[in-house]
Amino acid sequence: MTSFVLHWAVLALALWLTSQIVPGVTVTGWGALAIGSAVLGVVNTVIRPVMTFMTLPLTVLTLGLFYLVVNGAAFGLAAALVPGFDVASFLAAVLGALATGVAAWVAGAVVKPGASPAAARRG
Repeated sequence: MTSFVLHWAVLALALWLTSQIVPGVTVTGWGALAIGSAVLGVVNTVIRPVMTFMTLPLTVLTLGLFYLVVNGAAFGLAAALVPGFDVASFLAAVLGALATGVAAWVAGAVVKPGASPAAARRG
């Protein structure tokens, strides 16, 4: 349970950072940020793998570049489901998905879920 809450908090931080950096991605309040990060986590866990599988031939044909479109569509879907979390255009959705992914990766690397403080001190 702690890992889930930590992952949700990291995703919320990444979404907030994305709304500050990417023009066209807006989150109007803390409630929208909390619900938006939860919905984005569900969409990334459930719907994006299905979309990835369905578009696999096109992704292979474009040498993986179409995966950016899949990520943007998943990000836009999450924004469409949450009031107060808005994406202005498809380009903003693709850039938002890219920025959220990078920010979550960096924050997750800093937080390192599952690692005990003693193990982190040992090296």
